[in-house]
Amino acid sequence: MFLKQILMALFGLTGGIGVAGGFVALITMIGVIPRLAGETQTGKKIPFYESCIVLGVLAGTVVMLFSIPVPLGAIGLSVAGLFAGIFIGCLVGALAEVIDTLPIFARRLHLRKGMPYMIIALAIGKGIGAFIQLFLFQ
Repeated sequence: MFLKQILMALFGLTGGIGVAGGFVALITMIGVIPRLAGETQTGKKIPFYESCIVLGVLAGTVVMLFSIPVPLGAIGLSVAGLFAGIFIGCLVGALAEVIDTLPIFARRLHLRKGMPYMIIALAIGKGIGAFIQLFLFQ
């Protein structure tokens, strides 16, 4: 029984390390942090941004793993959701830019003008879809 628990802990730990390594590799490969730092002209703070991401991941892991209640209230939950949405939006935008989905899509539709409007429409559609899923299908 004790050996089974040790093996389960070992498998869980190695699986977690593998997933975390893949996530860090993805973020590094698509260059989210340097791109955001370049857009905001805060390139000197890249180590701070990286530390914030690592600490956020660690805090989220501890809270979820040990089922620690975090009494934020409605306002705190809204702020946390906003920050999570901003991060996911930046991640998706950077990934789409790296794999060049929008230029390929525009070329196939023969779009010459209006690309910023298409990006805004995609963002608004994503927001409306998330809102509908959150409030109507819960």
